[in-house]
Amino acid sequence: MTGSETRAAVEWLTSVAPDPGACRWEWERNPQAIALLPAGKRWDVLILPGELGYPTLDVLTRLIDRPGPVLADFGESRMGFFVPPGTASRWLGTGIRGAGPGTWIVVPHPGRAAGGVRWLIPPDGSGTLTDAALLELAMHEAAGAAAQDDREGG
Repeated sequence: MTGSETRAAVEWLTSVAPDPGACRWEWERNPQAIALLPAGKRWDVLILPGELGYPTLDVLTRLIDRPGPVLADFGESRMGFFVPPGTASRWLGTGIRGAGPGTWIVVPHPGRAAGGVRWLIPPDGSGTLTDAALLELAMHEAAGAAAQDDREGG
């Protein structure tokens, strides 16, 4: 990420914080700091198990040049895809958790790993999010490929 993209990403992320200035200050003061940011304002987050999330991200990046932001947790057992607000409340999917209004997301500074959380695709500050229908398509393709591999013993 360029310096201007990082600054724009920080502004975009902190815009939802209860105290954006304090959030920015903490990230600048401590490179390993994380912020708890509320979902449901500028984005929701769909949280996939890593065994589905990684193949889904592979499919997604073949379909579009730049998906929305994606986080991975420590051990990469879960991945969070940033999607438009309102998605979490409408999402029906076994094993997929949604973070929308009333929930908080652990977020490191863009371009840094912290507290066991890292960006796989950091925000660029433009507000780009992953379209939920496209994410669902990518999940189906990834799950189908995994099922095919299982049937073939691969």
